Amino acid sequence: MSTTAPGATARHYLMCRPTHYTVSYEINPWMHPDRATDTALAVQQWERLRDVYLDLGHEVSFIEPLEGLPDMVYAANGATVVDGIVYSARFRYPERGPEGPAYQKWFADRGYVTHTAEHVNEGEGDILVAGEVLLAGTGFRTTREAHAEIAVLTGHEVVGLELVDPHYYHLDTALAVLSSDPRDAQIAYHPQAFSPASLERLQELFPDALLVEADDAAALGLNAVSDGEHVIVAPAATRFADQLRERGYTPVPVSTTELLKGGGGAKCCTLEIRPVPAPLR
Repeated sequence: MSTTAPGATARHYLMCRPTHYTVSYEINPWMHPDRATDTALAVQQWERLRDVYLDLGHEVSFIEPLEGLPDMVYAANGATVVDGIVYSARFRYPERGPEGPAYQKWFADRGYVTHTAEHVNEGEGDILVAGEVLLAGTGFRTTREAHAEIAVLTGHEVVGLELVDPHYYHLDTALAVLSSDPRDAQIAYHPQAFSPASLERLQELFPDALLVEADDAAALGLNAVSDGEHVIVAPAATRFADQLRERGYTPVPVSTTELLKGGGGAKCCTLEIRPVPAPLR
């Protein structure tokens, strides 16, 4: 297994402007409704993230934010898109419930094949593509039944991973896919976020993974976005950035501190639209 960055590939991302962003309820340990939020700053940080993607040559599409859905900015939770198939989100908490249909409609209106989930799942927040395998979190939001559902839908092997620390309530807060190349998938993760059995499975599948320390994980450093070379990462995750450089990746610090008040960072704001794979020649 290689331990160097494979190189950048162009991506297609879906984002939602935080026009209505605030913290008005509490569904994870990061959220405190009594703490003031600055919507204008959240928009500014989101625009910087968008501009970085565009500057790196990626395609970015946008879904219209809906009033009354302040967490809609966390686009990664809205669906999972694998091989052009859209698996809709079905949120655990009623406050976010309408987001799933809104995202599914966006895809359906543009001709994507969509599947309405029967089981609770929170999109790419808990389902990450690592080569030919789907890494799927459970323990706080997404159910094991949803793991089985997306396995049948996509035909991909799904590896269930149990999260045990409520601060890392979605898999994408505790684990980042650095390379999704099927020939050499690479990840980074925070070991203390996982149950012993899941940690053992990760060690078996990814013996050369980057192990991220507590301070960097607490800055949501692992809520990162990689194109195979450039890794959008929280500026406070300094040791993780050094680890990335040692592996040949280029860390790109982008601050999302205001959006962190809702429990999300760069990855939470970014849903990757993965097309139908090209036929092998």
